[in-house]
Amino acid sequence: MVPTGAYGTWPSPIDAHIAAAHGGRPEYVGVVGDEVWWTEPRPAEGGRRALVRRRPGGAEEPVLPAPWNVRSRVVEYGGQPWAGAVRGEGVAPLVVFSHFPDQRLYAYEPDGAGDPVPLTPVSGVGGGLRWVDPVILLDRGEVWCVLEEFTGPGQGDVRRVIVAVPLDGSAAGDRGAVRELTDDRHRFVTGPRLSPDGARAVWLAWDHPRMPWDGTVVMTADVTEEGAFTGARRVAGGPDEAVCQADWAPDGSLLFVSDACGWWELQRMRPGDAGPAGLCTGRSEEFGGPLWKIGLKWFQPLDDGTIAVIHGGGATSLGILDPETGEVVDAPGPWTEWASTLAGHGTRVVGVAASPRSGYEVVELDTRTGRTRVIGSAHDDSVDPAYYPEPQIRAFTGPDNREIHAHIYPPHNPDRIAPDDELPPYVVWAHGGPTAHAPLVLDLEIAYFTSRGIGVAEVNYGGSTGYGRSYRDRLREQWGVVDVEDCAAVAEALAAEGTADPARLAIRGGSAGGWTAAASLAATDVYACGTLLYPVLDLGGWAQETHDFESRYMESLIGPPEDVPGRYRERAPLGQVERITAPFLLLQGLDDVICPPAQSERFLAAVAGRGIPHAYIAFEGEGHGFRRADTVVRALEAELALYVQVFGINRLDVPLLELRT
Repeated sequence: MVPTGAYGTWPSPIDAHIAAAHGGRPEYVGVVGDEVWWTEPRPAEGGRRALVRRRPGGAEEPVLPAPWNVRSRVVEYGGQPWAGAVRGEGVAPLVVFSHFPDQRLYAYEPDGAGDPVPLTPVSGVGGGLRWVDPVILLDRGEVWCVLEEFTGPGQGDVRRVIVAVPLDGSAAGDRGAVRELTDDRHRFVTGPRLSPDGARAVWLAWDHPRMPWDGTVVMTADVTEEGAFTGARRVAGGPDEAVCQADWAPDGSLLFVSDACGWWELQRMRPGDAGPAGLCTGRSEEFGGPLWKIGLKWFQPLDDGTIAVIHGGGATSLGILDPETGEVVDAPGPWTEWASTLAGHGTRVVGVAASPRSGYEVVELDTRTGRTRVIGSAHDDSVDPAYYPEPQIRAFTGPDNREIHAHIYPPHNPDRIAPDDELPPYVVWAHGGPTAHAPLVLDLEIAYFTSRGIGVAEVNYGGSTGYGRSYRDRLREQWGVVDVEDCAAVAEALAAEGTADPARLAIRGGSAGGWTAAASLAATDVYACGTLLYPVLDLGGWAQETHDFESRYMESLIGPPEDVPGRYRERAPLGQVERITAPFLLLQGLDDVICPPAQSERFLAAVAGRGIPHAYIAFEGEGHGFRRADTVVRALEAELALYVQVFGINRLDVPLLELRT
């Protein structure tokens, strides 16, 4: 007989250390010869990103030993940090990568005897020169990539151009040896993609105040024999059309993903065409997503003329698109979310996918047989899947009768049942971005709570991606309103239907989700407490304190500051502290340049002396998003401790969290 235990008191084998060990996910897959390579997190190694290779026989091994950290800081969120090439039979492959601590590009022969060799100049730790989205051109002896160059101490003292870096190392001590292929007319650019004949290049560009999901342009240029770009011109996109990826088909056609029709849709423009044609029209689903990092991929042209595509509404699938018929055949398997990274080689397509029963893993599809298999980064631990949460895909009705998408994770533990007369506590999770979404996948941080008897509700509030542009545009000038209302509507609906205890509701979020959590504590009385991770709290200061990429983001989320200055004061949690009465936990990385510690410090100063129970934990060496295992452990345990205290849960295996007033 299964014993009875109050919600929140259940013992669980999923401790904070296990959850921390599974933080992050593999990214940036590629094929080098017959091998599949990707980057993956190493929480126990200071949060570095390792570059991993899968040998033809199936063995996994690191390409680079610690402490090499394959990660770019361009636009702070980074992007494609490596490229590989095979130089011939019996010759060691070559990899070019960005090393996080100094942001230099390095070249390395993983099967050789030497160490990585720098290709670009020293620029100081975390500043000066940064590189991303490389393409190795062996015939030219160059790497083409995006250069982000800081020209002064001010936030706006930065330029981004596409450049050619010599592979012989001659630019390691000479910035002048780096050849610029584009001018800096655009504030932001992605890396170039060369046509099959090498005669043309395509890239994306956009400018302030737009974010890349607001409006981008598709640029092409002819490539001269000397490797210069000439005749650069816009061929698609515009101020109200967001193109998130562009590349070439084997026949020389230009492919790109545009949301001109209201959904991100794959378009094709053949040589001589007057304009693009949609390849998958009328499907009301997304074939792309928000370009938060440089070089993300939602489609991969294949040698036989078909195209591997990531698509879906809310959840995503990997499919093979026939561009002549528009038919899409999906790969079999349990996965409900495919990350925005793809690689192809012959009949093989490689991506990164997850499901409610599995974390992100590297998956290979053989297009010839239609079979899929996991080939890397599969989680292998002692946790019994019986303790995993069982998500429910729900839609709720919010203000103005609008639909709200959410994933509900009820408390679940095979070793305990709750008393019949008790309702469970629930925590509403607000995702970051806010132009992003909460995927339907196994997250051991969610399982950490649900297996202890605390439910989780992940809300894809208005503004989230995956449901078309009109759903995304609900948040335009409504940040701090629609997101707050939608989260509250889900929480109140769960309480009204008898799923959640109305007296034991909490809200938590990181980054933009931290803003939503803090704004919710001020604007509603729905929640008994909240957890704020590296949040936006002060709009007046944030635009000047954050990085260049998001410095004008508020103009679409709140409105032009010169037109609506009052909104910036009224909506910011810092301006509403007198309305906050619920306890909260604030977690902050001291190296965060996106939501700097000054945001949290001003908020805490405003809260001081108001009698609001709260705790503040700052982490040295952590930036925007926690990567170190010890940080994640402490953060999770502190969050659980908050709920234990506020919800009146009787358990003694949680470190005490000191709440100050």
